Amino acid sequence: MPAKGSRGPWLWPLLIAAFGVVLLLNNFLLLGDFDAKSLWPLALVVLGAVILVRGDVLPSAEGRTFGITRGSVESATLEISAGEIDVQARGLQQEGRLIAGQYALGSRPAMRVSDTHTHLVMNRAATPWYSLSNWEMGLARDLPWELFVSTHLGQINLDLADVIVKQAVLASGIGDIRVIAPPEVLDTIHIRSTLGNIHLITPVGYRTRITIKESRFFGVHADANRYEQFEGQTFEALDAHEGAPLVEIFISGTFGETYLT
Repeated sequence: MPAKGSRGPWLWPLLIAAFGVVLLLNNFLLLGDFDAKSLWPLALVVLGAVILVRGDVLPSAEGRTFGITRGSVESATLEISAGEIDVQARGLQQEGRLIAGQYALGSRPAMRVSDTHTHLVMNRAATPWYSLSNWEMGLARDLPWELFVSTHLGQINLDLADVIVKQAVLASGIGDIRVIAPPEVLDTIHIRSTLGNIHLITPVGYRTRITIKESRFFGVHADANRYEQFEGQTFEALDAHEGAPLVEIFISGTFGETYLT
């Protein structure tokens, strides 16, 4: 998975060169009554463009790739406190790896191993404020995962369609959450957003039951072709394969909408 920022830090040299030309013309009185100092807001414009294009303020803060081999690990816990950083995860195609992907400066997963279980932690507090690269990772598909993911301003995007989940707790402050339901959950999944939308997708054939906590400012939109509604705000996915394990998902929110597709 390539790290964001491969285009190189070309915007900063361009800004410096352009500003230097303006100052030079101003020094030789070639700009008339124009005050070159009034161009300082341009630095903010370029700074925003740098973050949009590269994902970080400084070149040294760009995302780095990583990979951790599975070894004898048979189960794993992934704990993510991402702050304002977006988090993306999916099933890992490469055999023999426990987890691999891209992390922001200073946030390479810290790992503790106990017998055949490993606990991975990624913490925004370990990352400089100017490091804003998304956290993107692939998870081994042949072992159960405990997932605890939270953000303040960032978005959460998890494709768990081929990941075994033991349990999961996903929470955002101001930010959307998008989840593709896993085929199997040994316990339950809890999803909560304070101010943002939640989009849950159930692949055809998966047996998913979603219970949504009612709230005045938190709406529910379920595709009638994919879900059947029961008493209250409980929905079950249609067209589940015979014998598919039941996946229990609980959703709550304060302001926003839930979309079931």
